Amino acid sequence: MLPDKKFTNFIEQNGLFERNSTILAAVSGGMDSVLMVHLLKSSGYNFAIAHCNFQLRGNEATADQEFCKQLAHQNKVPFHTINFDTQQYASDKKISIQMAARDLRYAWFEQIKQLHNYTAIALAHHQNDAIETILLNLVRGTGIAGLHGILPKNGSLVRPLLFLNRDEIQKLIAENNYQYVEDSSNASVKYARNKLRHEVIPKLQELNPSLESTFDNNLKHFRDIETLLEVRLAELKKELFVYEGDDIHLKLDAIKALNPQRLLLFKLLQEFGFNETAIDDLISVLNKHSGKVFEATNFKLILDRDKLIITPNNKVIQGAVSIETADHSINYGNYKLTVLHDDTPLIIKDNPLAVSVDADKLVYPLSIRGWQQSDNFCPLGMKTRKKLSDYFISQKIPLHQKSEIPLLVNGNGEIIWIGGYRLDDRYKVSKNTKKVTIFELYKVK
Repeated sequence: MLPDKKFTNFIEQNGLFERNSTILAAVSGGMDSVLMVHLLKSSGYNFAIAHCNFQLRGNEATADQEFCKQLAHQNKVPFHTINFDTQQYASDKKISIQMAARDLRYAWFEQIKQLHNYTAIALAHHQNDAIETILLNLVRGTGIAGLHGILPKNGSLVRPLLFLNRDEIQKLIAENNYQYVEDSSNASVKYARNKLRHEVIPKLQELNPSLESTFDNNLKHFRDIETLLEVRLAELKKELFVYEGDDIHLKLDAIKALNPQRLLLFKLLQEFGFNETAIDDLISVLNKHSGKVFEATNFKLILDRDKLIITPNNKVIQGAVSIETADHSINYGNYKLTVLHDDTPLIIKDNPLAVSVDADKLVYPLSIRGWQQSDNFCPLGMKTRKKLSDYFISQKIPLHQKSEIPLLVNGNGEIIWIGGYRLDDRYKVSKNTKKVTIFELYKVK
């Protein structure tokens, strides 16, 4: 007798697939996948068998492939198989044989699924596999997600045997006299998973004979905790994330109030590539160092006075653009600069993106460029020079935005205008001005 009712109940309760679905069953020929085939058959599901030959065990692997072909023939279901040069793939990708086999089989399963319109890919993992996965994750280091073990459903991958443990599977195989093949590599303890299976878990079972049942209950709790965390994170993103163009701003007061701070801050920033070490470093300077920068592969994290700024690392800094006398429109970065020559000594007011300057003081060609460390100017209304870096600090301009501000520079090297901020006093319109040139910036994206 097979536990058909428990099998179908587990499938329905976890929403693995519908009764009329067509399933691609991944079958190695071992007892777990063989039992899955017989349960799918006896429960009346439509399915096909897929088998991978990784060509790592010579004749033994070929025999397993033939066994799976005969299993499909006996059950009158379609059979798909493929031979992989796993060692060559691992060498080319510079990864382990185990990782290579994983990559190859899952990519092929998905390819076959799409080609033949299968609903889902069924894998024969059971409760003991879930225990091994959790223990491996704990040994290697894991977050909350690593504690939920193997999920019954993950995208198109489904695991309908997770209601059974290894002893139950062995008993069902023996009672029904099902034939299967044994992978000789399963006995080797050179692989981490096998070492756990043969040496660690038996010791744990001495402490708790009901280890599988205990872990199954723990997994349910861990999944519920993960769900709660995901709901809370979604709420926090709505509350904390303020989008400013390509940047995201988070108020420091809100970050300091997070509880538990380290966990929530890590989960909020993890998707941008920041690891737990970076989060620890950030927390240590939250009250100290404005201007501190943390870098991940694709993003920077900038501690800026009263906020935290997440900004992409791939921003391209525009090079200097020359402006000739006859030019009327110039593109620079995210801006367009228009140039208008006027005989009237007009002073522009109430528009920070436009300025009028004394035309007779201009030395062409002008240029428009980004900030440089040595830059200085004479702010309008002042007669003394001021470093641009000091001016930016006084204006509370975030570190990463300094290089994006367009500077209008005279042909003699003097800064005429910090675009959108301040005119240089030397170029202002005065009572002696005869002609003006009006410059205006427009955001183009």
